[in-house]
Amino acid sequence: MSPVGSRDSVQNGKPEDDDQAQPVRTFPLNAWYAAAWDFEVKRALLPKTVADRPIVFYRTAGGTPVALADACWHRLVPLSMGKLRGDNDVQCGYHGICFDNEGRATYMPAQDTINPSASVTSYPVVERYRYVWVWPGDPAQADPDLIPDMHWNDDPNWAGDGKTIHVNCDYQLIVDNLMDLTHEQFVHGSSLAHEALSDSDFSVTHDDRTVTVTKWMLGIEAPPFWKKNLQDRFPDYEGPVDRWQIIRFEVPGTVCIDVGVAKAGTGAPEGDRSQGVTGFVLNTMTPETGRTCHYLWAFARDWCLDKQVITTRLREGVSSVFFEDELMLEAQQRGIEANPGYDFYNLNIDAGGMWSRRLVKRMVDAESEERDPGTRGEASRAAGALAAAAGAERSHRDATADVTNRHDAPAAGLMQRGL
Repeated sequence: MSPVGSRDSVQNGKPEDDDQAQPVRTFPLNAWYAAAWDFEVKRALLPKTVADRPIVFYRTAGGTPVALADACWHRLVPLSMGKLRGDNDVQCGYHGICFDNEGRATYMPAQDTINPSASVTSYPVVERYRYVWVWPGDPAQADPDLIPDMHWNDDPNWAGDGKTIHVNCDYQLIVDNLMDLTHEQFVHGSSLAHEALSDSDFSVTHDDRTVTVTKWMLGIEAPPFWKKNLQDRFPDYEGPVDRWQIIRFEVPGTVCIDVGVAKAGTGAPEGDRSQGVTGFVLNTMTPETGRTCHYLWAFARDWCLDKQVITTRLREGVSSVFFEDELMLEAQQRGIEANPGYDFYNLNIDAGGMWSRRLVKRMVDAESEERDPGTRGEASRAAGALAAAAGAERSHRDATADVTNRHDAPAAGLMQRGL
């Protein structure tokens, strides 16, 4: 676990001299990002900005999701201001040029031949786990197996629902928030709080793509949210519970949290959850810009699967909790922008978030090295330093479907956090 009082530089604040420096990019491009829920992408044009890329989404007549650069090859007018034409094409609303789902121009008004360079970038797209995912980087690296596992969102053995929040903060601030759930004691006092959140030990483990924070709180009084859920299955139970939070981050912005409570002493820590209720808080954060993001979340449960009233209750309850987080995170973003160059202080509770940031930074640094081979030596030194840090961290760790192929054309607020 990181030593108390260590510091991390904040990378996403305003540069001290806008004429001399640019904000450091905190998100990789070679990654899958959930751009929208599957029902949002239909036979209509849906503009979204993902990783600073304006993209327009739609479905072909056959139902295949499409993601094109939202700028016409001709005069850079957003294609989302146009309309769909035929089975696969989108027509620019300015001069009528049409582009197919591969981004190639198929029609130009007032001329018989089509300029062979007339195309727009078409991004790899995958529809999975009720989300439409897009890959804004090198299409040759768009492996669908790299999509984070969020199967609880459409698994028949689980029931749940969620929403999307547009948050005015860097997506990494939400990751920080989810990786340290001790904040529930202070931010969510009426629903999730319990003093054991701050008092209980936790462990942190990681590999090259994931970070896992595990915490057990044994023999405690159930907070209101979990008392209600447990009584869905065991209406007469009023006793203490064993509560768990197993938080798993996967680069660059997905956090799935295994949460729940069981009757105290019935074997939950050893793997027997039959006397309890289990939920998964599913969170995936998609950077819009360096200071804004799309936050897609859901809560899935393993009890009373046929009761829509419980699904609705949980979804709306989580929305209320998320709103409390949203207020806090947007205030934090304003504080960062008002204090450019400020270094965060880190406590032991920040170990999960610190490792998450390190893994993402490795991805961003690797992309920088690919673009500029001259930085290879600097990147290698940074990688060596991170490897050394990883070794030190491990020594005391316990303390702490299918892709729609596209060509790359010439360029022209909630419960989740600690349920």
